[in-house]
Amino acid sequence: MTMDAMRNFVKIIFIAGAALLLPTGCATPDSLLGGRTPSMQSDPVRTLNRVTWGVNSSVMQQANALGLNRYLEQQLYPGTAILPTFIQAHISAMTLSQRPLDQLVLDMEQRRKDAEAIVNDDEKKAAQQSYQQELNRLAREAATRSLLRALYSPNQLQEQMTWFWMNHFNVHQGKHNLRAMVGDYEEQAIRPHSLGKFRDLLAATVHHPAMLRYLDNEQNAANRINENYARELMELHTLGVNGGYSQRDVQELARILTGIGVNLGSNTPKVRHELQSQYVHQGLFEFNPNRHDYGDKQFLGKTIKGRGLAELDEAIDRLSRNPSTAHFISRKLAMFFVSDEPSAGLVERMSRVFLSSDGDIAATLRMLFDSPEFVQSLGHKFKDPAHYVISAVRLAYDDKPILNAGPILNWLNRMGEPLYGRQTPDGYPMTEAAWASPGQMTTRFEIAKTIGSGSAGLFKTEGPQPQERAAFPQLANALYFQSLQHAMSPATRQALDQAVSSQEWNTFLLSSPEMMNR
Repeated sequence: MTMDAMRNFVKIIFIAGAALLLPTGCATPDSLLGGRTPSMQSDPVRTLNRVTWGVNSSVMQQANALGLNRYLEQQLYPGTAILPTFIQAHISAMTLSQRPLDQLVLDMEQRRKDAEAIVNDDEKKAAQQSYQQELNRLAREAATRSLLRALYSPNQLQEQMTWFWMNHFNVHQGKHNLRAMVGDYEEQAIRPHSLGKFRDLLAATVHHPAMLRYLDNEQNAANRINENYARELMELHTLGVNGGYSQRDVQELARILTGIGVNLGSNTPKVRHELQSQYVHQGLFEFNPNRHDYGDKQFLGKTIKGRGLAELDEAIDRLSRNPSTAHFISRKLAMFFVSDEPSAGLVERMSRVFLSSDGDIAATLRMLFDSPEFVQSLGHKFKDPAHYVISAVRLAYDDKPILNAGPILNWLNRMGEPLYGRQTPDGYPMTEAAWASPGQMTTRFEIAKTIGSGSAGLFKTEGPQPQERAAFPQLANALYFQSLQHAMSPATRQALDQAVSSQEWNTFLLSSPEMMNR
């Protein structure tokens, strides 16, 4: 960069720093709205930027063709996503797409056992490394598939909500063999229910081996209680830390969860004759009645009769339809889509819809999107690393399929938000304070420069003889001049006008304060 360009870049950094001082959720300044009355219809760019992973020309064309309200309705109630042919072919060729979870995991488990049985130390070490490398490859496949869908799926809200619920029902891929499970967990437990009924979503996570392994419920048995999952199921997944439950409720839910675990072998346990009809083995999920506490439980003020796996269904019903759950989930959705500190009134209105619709996620979001709080917050919700990186790539390359998701995965690692990488069950924080440090901002500016100069490596093929295709982003395009520039502050437009090359212009746009918010 020239000295003048560097001064402009510093100016943008200063602008971004000032933007971060704006209260999250405050009304959009007149300078950014052009004096218009705030509404979704009058601010379509920011609306689309919020409900998608990032606005681009394709999204604007779809919204213009359908009208904003109809586009939003299609996002809330999506059909089958049709991906670009190249992207779909890439996903279909993945091991995760071709092999069912139980077959894949059982084969990997046998591979682990075979490695452990090797006597020669060098051969054993090589076999164990090969096993770990295959687990890493499977996890990378899952992360790549998730990113490709976020970048190119027409069902953008569904992909955002899949990310949201994966974070809410967090599992860490580094535990045990979860690297072989996270892809199926996202694909089968989360994505199909991401805009459906919360009760169905909760039940799907409760029954998935990734969750049961991550929170140690396979170790939970009568007379040897493990409370880990029971506690997080109430504190993080449903009622919330102040949801009105007691330590006794944790203990009773843990008793309800006894015998629910994972079977990674081909053998069926020897179940007592009188309980054999209750044994369940579906895929990797197992309910072993030998390990279940059949006593009655007092859970959330009511008795649950001891009768086996049916106790879990009753507990899920109570948790998913509890007013505390409605409040906790509504507030978390409002934090994600509106403000780090959403108003009590908005959360209460969302909670009422959540309860009256029996936990209908789309209906609850519809109420949120129609709220004045949502409209007033547009352009002021600070992006976490995933939203920043994905929105930048979507804007830079629109529907041009990338060949290599590796750079994006690396950027997310650098910024501390790798997919499936949160070790604790609380998921990544969704507040500005967690992601707005000077170090984070510096990394974003470096990523902006890398993408803006066309050297990101996104179009470099993987393999023994990698080749890179030319793919310079043309960001000074019709989308910018017809739509985006109207949402830019005068200071940002001035800095862009002083860029001395297309690379600098791209960098300035991608590192502008407007790109840091959604």
